Amino acid sequence: MTPDAPPTPRTPAEQARLHLALTELWEQRLSFNQLLGLKVDSLDPDHPRLRLDMRPELVGHFLYGRLHGGVISAALDAAAGFALTLAIARKHPHEPSDQILQRFSRVGTIDLRVDYLRPGLGAHFIASAEVTRLGGRVASSLMRMHNHDGLLIATGAAAYVVS
Repeated sequence: MTPDAPPTPRTPAEQARLHLALTELWEQRLSFNQLLGLKVDSLDPDHPRLRLDMRPELVGHFLYGRLHGGVISAALDAAAGFALTLAIARKHPHEPSDQILQRFSRVGTIDLRVDYLRPGLGAHFIASAEVTRLGGRVASSLMRMHNHDGLLIATGAAAYVVS
C-alpha cells in the first residue's frame, strides 16, 4: 500500500470477527450486562437491538411484577453504547476488531435521561438505540424500550464521551 492509498475496508471475515467480538463483549465480558441477561438481538448498525428476558430478579414492584426502573435505565444505556460501537465501526471501516474494541474502551456515559412511559410488564423487552451524533469527542443517542407486545414502555436520550 502506498502512503496516499486509502485504507482497505474490513474483509467479510474480519467483519464476522468484529460481530462475534461485539456479541461476546455485550453478552459475556460486560459483567453488568451479563447480570441483567442482555443479549444481542440485532447487529445491524441502522437498527441495533438488545433483548432482555424478564426474570424474578429484575422485578421492581413485587405486587405487580414490573421491571425495575433501574434495569430499564441500564438496558437503555447499554443499547446506546452498543449502537455507538457499531457506529464507530462504521466510521472506521478499515480498522480490525481489536482496534474497534479499543475505541469502545474510551466510551463513557456523560448524561442519561429516561422517560418511563408505561409499566415494565412483559415476557421480554427490546432496547434499541439510534446514534444522533458521532463527533470526535462527544456522541449522542436516542433510545427506546418495547415489551414483547411491541408496546413502548420507555424512551431515553444520552450523551457519551467517545475519545
